Amino acid sequence: MKMNIKNITLVALFALLIIPLSCKKGFLNTTDTAAATADNAFGKSSSVVSLVNSIYNTFQSSDMLKKSIWYYANYETHDYFNNGGDIVWNYYGIQSDFYALPTFWNNSYIGIIRANNALPIIQNAMAKGVVTQALGTRLQGEVYFLRGLMYYYLAGSFGGVPLELKPTSDGLTPRSTQAQVFAQVVADMKQAENMLVSKTVLPSTDLGRATKGAAYGYEGAAQMWLGKYADALTAFNNTELTSNYHLLSDYMKVGEYSNQNNDESLFEVQFLVTGNQSWGDGWQDGGEEGWIDDFDWPQEISGFGYDYANPGLWYSFQAGDRRKAFSILGPGDQNLSKDIIDKWGGIKGYAVVQANYQSNPTTYSDGAGNPINTCGTLTHPWYGTDGTPRSGYYDAKKWRDPTLTGANGTGAIFGGQNQTLLRYAEVLLDRAECKIRTGDVAGGLADIKLVRDRAWGGTAPAVMQDGLTWDGKPTQPITDPLQMVYSEYRHELSAEYSVFYDLRRAGPGVAAAFIQNAYGTQAGNTNQIVYPYGPTKDGKTHGVWNTSLPANKDILPIPESAIGLNPNLTQNPGY
Repeated sequence: MKMNIKNITLVALFALLIIPLSCKKGFLNTTDTAAATADNAFGKSSSVVSLVNSIYNTFQSSDMLKKSIWYYANYETHDYFNNGGDIVWNYYGIQSDFYALPTFWNNSYIGIIRANNALPIIQNAMAKGVVTQALGTRLQGEVYFLRGLMYYYLAGSFGGVPLELKPTSDGLTPRSTQAQVFAQVVADMKQAENMLVSKTVLPSTDLGRATKGAAYGYEGAAQMWLGKYADALTAFNNTELTSNYHLLSDYMKVGEYSNQNNDESLFEVQFLVTGNQSWGDGWQDGGEEGWIDDFDWPQEISGFGYDYANPGLWYSFQAGDRRKAFSILGPGDQNLSKDIIDKWGGIKGYAVVQANYQSNPTTYSDGAGNPINTCGTLTHPWYGTDGTPRSGYYDAKKWRDPTLTGANGTGAIFGGQNQTLLRYAEVLLDRAECKIRTGDVAGGLADIKLVRDRAWGGTAPAVMQDGLTWDGKPTQPITDPLQMVYSEYRHELSAEYSVFYDLRRAGPGVAAAFIQNAYGTQAGNTNQIVYPYGPTKDGKTHGVWNTSLPANKDILPIPESAIGLNPNLTQNPGY
C-alpha cells in the first residue's frame, strides 16, 4: 500500500485527483504543467467540483464493486457461486494474490488520498471565493461521506486497515483495529451529516450525490459494527431518514432500470448518467456496468454465466413471498422485470434468442416452437453451453437493464444500471436488529413486519419460516427475533451488496452458524450438493458447492502486493 506522496507536486496531485481510475493508458499521456499553480489549477468552481467527482469515481470499477464487494457479500453466504477463474470463492479458497483485491485496496486508498487532499483545497477555494460557502460546505460533506464509505467497506471486508487521514503519508502506516476504523467511519459520517444537504433540496442536476440521509444510514450501520446499538438507533431514527425515505409500494420496482435513485434508495453508484447529470470529469466510466451486471446472466443469454445461484436460496423463500420472482430465477421462471418486458416482450426478444430458437430449439425454444421466454425450461435447464457446472438458477436483480442485450457473438450493449449500495429496507432491518438487541423486541418485530408486508403485497404471514431446506425438507418456524432479522437480510437483500457484511457484523460465529443452518453438510459429500428435488432432477451436481465457512475465512486476506509495499502490514490469520 506504499504510496509515497510526501513530495507530490500540486500538478501531479491535480492529475491524481481528477483522472478517472479506469483511464489506464491515459496515465501515460503527459502535458506541460510547469506553469500550473494552486490558484490556476483550482481557480474555477468547476475544477473544485471535478475534484470531488473524482472521489466518486473510485467506486466505478468492476473489480472493486463486483469482484470484491459483491462477491464477498454473496459468495461468502453460499447463496451464489462462481463459474470460471474465480471459482476459489466457492470453497472459501481465496488467497492474498487474488487479482481483484489489489484493485479494491488500491482504488480505496487512492480515493482516500483524493479525499484527504480535497478538504484543504476546498477550504482554500471557499476562502478565495472560488466556490460559495454553501457549495463548499456541501462538497466537504461529500468528501467526508465518501472517505467514510471507503473505510466502511475496507473494514467490513478486511478487518483493521491503515487509517490515512492527512494529505501526506509515507505509505508505511500500520493497521488500525477494525473498531478504530469503524469509529473513524462514524466520525466522518457525523461530519458529513452537518455539511450535506437533505435530498429534499438537492438540485435535480446533482441527483446521486451524497445526502444527509445517506450519511445517517451509514453512521447507524457503522455504530452497529461497534456494538453501539443505542447510538445506531439515534442515527436510524433521525427525521432525515424517517421523513424522506420510504419503502416502495411494490418490491418489483426495487432495482428497476426506469426507477433508479428512487425514494427507497439512500446511495447508488451512478452509471445511468445523461444530460445535465453527466457532471463530467470522471463520474461515469461507460462499460464497467456491463461487466457488473451481465456476469450474472445465464451463459445462454450473455455469453458469460460467471455467477449462478444456489437452488437452496430459491427454495428458501416462504410461500407467497413476492420477492422470490424478482430476486432469483430458476428453470421455467420468467423474468418479470417490467422494463425488460416493455422493451423486449421478455427475454424472448433478445437477439441471441431470436437468432437461435429455430436452429437450437433445445436451448432457445419453449418446447412448442416459440422463442423461449423463461430462464431455461424444466426439461432443459440453462446449465451453460461450455460443459462446466452451473445450477440453472440465476440472479434476477442484475437482469433489469433493458439496454444490456447479451453477447454470444451478437455484441453486448453496455447499459447504465446504477449499483445501489444502501436502501431504506436495509435501514429498517438494521433498526429492527438494534431494537431487539436493546430490549425493544416488539419494536423490532414491527420494523420486520413493514418489510415483510411489502414483500407479500399486503400482509405477511404471522409465522416466519423458510420454504424448504436445501435438501427438500420442510422447515421449522423461525421464532428467535434475531434469526428473523438475519433471514430477512438474506431474502430482502440477496444479490445486493450487504448480506454477508450484515451477518459478520452481528458477531463472531453468527455468519458461520447461519450458513450451516441454511445448507448443512451432506454426509459423504464434502464439496458439492446433489439436489434431489425440484427442477434439478438429473442427478448431477452442477457445481453447487457445500463447504462450511472455515475459521478465519469470514474476512478477506490483505492483498499480497500491499504487504510487499508496506512491511508494517500484518496478514489476517489463516492466510
